[in-house]
Amino acid sequence: MPEQTIKDDKPLFGRPWIFIRGVPAMKFLPPEGPLEVAFAGRSNVGKSSLINALIGQKGLARTSNTPGRTQELNYFVPDGFSGEGADLPPMALVDMPGYGYAEAPKEQVDAWTKLVFDYLRGRSTLKRVYVLIDSRHGIKKNDDEVLSLLDKAAVSYQIVLTKTDKIKAAGLPKLMADTAEKVRKRSAAYPGILATSSEKSEGLDELRQAIGLTVGLAV
Repeated sequence: MPEQTIKDDKPLFGRPWIFIRGVPAMKFLPPEGPLEVAFAGRSNVGKSSLINALIGQKGLARTSNTPGRTQELNYFVPDGFSGEGADLPPMALVDMPGYGYAEAPKEQVDAWTKLVFDYLRGRSTLKRVYVLIDSRHGIKKNDDEVLSLLDKAAVSYQIVLTKTDKIKAAGLPKLMADTAEKVRKRSAAYPGILATSSEKSEGLDELRQAIGLTVGLAV
């Protein structure tokens, strides 16, 4: 896909980003327009921290040590676009509610789960989901269930390992190889495992490049 041109020529991640909307239910989704990439993962996998590190803005996405803090689809776009006509943002980044958190009330968990699954099934502008996996734990049952849903919905996704600074460096190549083997035969999995550490700012350039290629924008 050829790279699109943003009118002021600033690269995608070389500009401020802003939060535009929290979506608690499908009816509150913004109109489909810009291409979207979404970040999914188990509760407390580090989605918000990774988004902040990726964009280079502390506090943009709300972080918490409490699992289940993100309860909505949170939309972020590059700043400087009015959202009207030709001034639509070039893309949107979506922070999805964490899954697999068992301590919240069942009704709340069910509502979050339905929102996530409905979004994955029905959003035509969604180009790719980056599924975050805690490198200390690897792919767990809840992750497998989400990967199967993505396969069924034919939504392209790529695995991103998080918190790689928490494991021994010597073990990372094996973890990446093992993870790649686990998803090798999945129909919607994009090849290649990305390894990141928000705390150490490792793997962020590779992730930025992957997003840029996905949406056809210079990063």
